[in-house]
Amino acid sequence: MDKKTLWAKKDLLGLEYLSAEEIGLILYTAQSFKEVTTRHIKKVPALRGKTVVNLFYEPSTRTRTSFELAAKRLSADVINVEIEASSVKKGETLIDTGRNIEALKIDIIVVRHNCSGAPNILARAVKSSVVNAGDGWHEHPTQALLDMFTLKEKLGRIEGLKVSIIGDIAHSRVCRSNIWGLTKLGAKVTVCAPKMLIPEGIEKMGVKATDDITEALEDADAINVLRMQFERDGAAAFPSKLEYFKRYGITNERLKKCKREIVVMHPGPINRGVEMSSEVADGGNSVILEQVTNGIAVRMAVLYLITLAKEGKR
Repeated sequence: MDKKTLWAKKDLLGLEYLSAEEIGLILYTAQSFKEVTTRHIKKVPALRGKTVVNLFYEPSTRTRTSFELAAKRLSADVINVEIEASSVKKGETLIDTGRNIEALKIDIIVVRHNCSGAPNILARAVKSSVVNAGDGWHEHPTQALLDMFTLKEKLGRIEGLKVSIIGDIAHSRVCRSNIWGLTKLGAKVTVCAPKMLIPEGIEKMGVKATDDITEALEDADAINVLRMQFERDGAAAFPSKLEYFKRYGITNERLKKCKREIVVMHPGPINRGVEMSSEVADGGNSVILEQVTNGIAVRMAVLYLITLAKEGKR
């Protein structure tokens, strides 16, 4: 990574909007913050005096906790807005909520929303920095960044890797962010799902699409297994979770037939016995818990870089 690469954006809204160099800078910066997470005192003063607000319109465990820890380890103050107990329940719009939060003199709003594009709308309405923590079916940029960070840490590179994304492609914001990020860094991406869960024209994003799990696995260096969202169209794709597992579930038997040792990833939450067996989830190929750990360092890097950019220090 060229240390002279500049980060100039006040927001992180999606990997579609970043260059390969900007993505690389985040991963490079995260390497330094990963060391902080191993210290006895896991804190640095980089964001002392700053305030980060977590504004989550959807339930979250890993992402919100990870952002909260990331901000606190940078010495920022953190406020978690409870939507169920907020003015949103009285009909307040996202823009009004954002502007009222900003009036409290905060610095960064981390937003998760069920509507695609909501973080972009908020970013145009406020002067504070906005970080997309997942919006509808659109993007989940920090999840893809931590996935790529984990891959690079495990395999030493991104460029030239063959990565298969398996599961509910149609409804996955994680998938879209991973496709943007991986392809920009030179990886070869295959998406695999039942045909009705592969969006028409997805090949235009630079990926190969297949409904054959054997094809997706046979030559892969790594797989990223997505949660099957049966509450959406997944229920129509398969009459039962058991049938999906038989057709697409990742098992040790399937992994043994592959040409090489495959790194197994999952953004969580895992549905054991649906997307993969417990033996795979807890096995030697799995880096799922490493992904969770790396999420803190990656989100520290994002919060740090957008703060520097806003202050004009880069």
